[in-house]
Amino acid sequence: MTTASARPPEPGQPPELLELYKLAVEMADRLSARRGTANAFFLSVQTVLVTVVGFGMPQLQESAWWAVVAITAAGLTLSVAWWLQLRSYRDLNTAKFKVINELENGLPVKVFTDEWNYLKETPRPAGRKRYAELGISERIVPWVFAMVYLLILTGTLLR
Repeated sequence: MTTASARPPEPGQPPELLELYKLAVEMADRLSARRGTANAFFLSVQTVLVTVVGFGMPQLQESAWWAVVAITAAGLTLSVAWWLQLRSYRDLNTAKFKVINELENGLPVKVFTDEWNYLKETPRPAGRKRYAELGISERIVPWVFAMVYLLILTGTLLR
């Protein structure tokens, strides 16, 4: 198990280093909170749209083909926008944590670096080869919704 690396501050580091580190961590935390809010928004909108389609399925099957295409296009657009936004948040988080890890080089303890090393090195239960990041599972959800819309479109057009 890896423990925090206690060492004296690097010579020549500016005295504001700890304040910059605190600011970087706070910004990363805010970004994660915004990401959670965005996920909640997209999940709510997608759930409402799928529910409306589900309750309206008998009427939907009787409606014109373009209505089904319009609903599918709306759902697919939401799914793609959600996935792109998640990718953007992931890129931003990656950059923020690279900066945080660099700042930790001048601090006596490397909290985030050691945490990630611990997650990578700790043995997993049977069937899990590595730590499953939340980002991996959350990026699957928009594709699940996209598949639902494609199934609706396919089923309606094949009737």
